[in-house]
Amino acid sequence: FFEMELQKIREFRNTRSSYCVKNGIYLEELNIGYAKVTKTVTEDDLNPLLYAHGGVYFAVAEELGRLLASKGINLINGAGSIGLMGTTSNAALAAGGTVTGVIPRFMVEQNWHHNGLTQLIETETMHERKQLMAEMSDGVIALPGGCGTMEELLEIITWKQLGLYLKPIIILNVQGFYDPLLEMLQRAIDGNFMRPEHRAIWLVATSAQEAIDLLHTTPWWNKNIRKFAAI
Repeated sequence: FFEMELQKIREFRNTRSSYCVKNGIYLEELNIGYAKVTKTVTEDDLNPLLYAHGGVYFAVAEELGRLLASKGINLINGAGSIGLMGTTSNAALAAGGTVTGVIPRFMVEQNWHHNGLTQLIETETMHERKQLMAEMSDGVIALPGGCGTMEELLEIITWKQLGLYLKPIIILNVQGFYDPLLEMLQRAIDGNFMRPEHRAIWLVATSAQEAIDLLHTTPWWNKNIRKFAAI
């Protein structure tokens, strides 16, 4: 079953954008369909397998990149070459758009950066990276992601709560990925750890098109709201 499924994925890959994968990455105990296997996965196989395993996330990331390009919106991200970040960048560039990547120097030294971006900006620290992306942006769209994505999302929400970031924050909740986090935020409000007014800090979209529409229609936050920051 695995080899047959892998062949389908290889064939499917030929119709998708290519994704850069670093050498020497291995994926073990991968669940494919109903079969769990332990196998060393080659560089040629890795990204198609990830695509097949979480294809809906990659599809939305591609759509977001294409839409940003079509509307002339410069994409600013962390300059990663793989995952949803790399996918969004590749889609935007393929559609004629522009991408500015901001990445710490130590990541460049590890060759984790995307080599084909319109502009690549190196920083000394992770904190400088996030600060610069916030300063350059006109809004935030958070795709599904891991600890780094969660940390950046919660930090920019905190900055907006404090009146340090006034622009739209859109959570792109693909297939309910962010439901647990949204429930946790609501629980914080219900427990009086945040004020009800803070619920307006972020908006939730379920599609790439809706996320971009919200970017254009959401008014900037009033920094005077910071007087409600303390509980």
